[in-house]
Amino acid sequence: MLLYVDDMLIAAKSKVEITKLKKLLSSEFDMKDLGAAKKYLGMEITRHRKSGLLFLSHQNYVKKVLQRFNIQDAKAISTPIAPHFKLSATQCPSIDEETEYMSRVPYSSAVGSLMYAMVCSRPNLAYDMSLVSRYMSNPGKEHWKAVQWVFRYLRGTIDYCLKFGRTDKGLIGYVDSDYGANLNMRRSLTGYVFTVASCAVSWRATL
Repeated sequence: MLLYVDDMLIAAKSKVEITKLKKLLSSEFDMKDLGAAKKYLGMEITRHRKSGLLFLSHQNYVKKVLQRFNIQDAKAISTPIAPHFKLSATQCPSIDEETEYMSRVPYSSAVGSLMYAMVCSRPNLAYDMSLVSRYMSNPGKEHWKAVQWVFRYLRGTIDYCLKFGRTDKGLIGYVDSDYGANLNMRRSLTGYVFTVASCAVSWRATL
């Protein structure tokens, strides 16, 4: 059972057990049963019962975010972040004109919106978010260009999702490091992803 404020999600191998738990909870709390889960905390849940597949996506959430930041008509791209982005602290504002310009840019809000999609259903954004979130306190124009690039990537991959299926594969983990490539402190960026039944269930990119 997953509970977030007043939103609840119940899952079990047996419908009998689910019904039993619902009755028990309803006897103690005022509840509204919305039936089979189709949406939870902005995540869309789609089932193909015959093929035993379940899809988890943020398609509608991404559309709303693109509209919010007026990037819904920008040219779509196919790479999460371009190699020419060499972000560092030296690109933070150093003159009043640039500081004034960046004060009008919704940098923190944009990164936060992207972060939610990454945490829930978009592991392919983990590296990007680790990169752009380092400059939340004092972002510069180049940092903002990188965030806009990520938005354009989302526009081109808006239908990407996590696919869960039934396979014999158990828990598998992958990890990699770039060995001191951080331009500010020469620290390494480590990334990992764990899969169960060939589907990503845990991921992170961090210094």
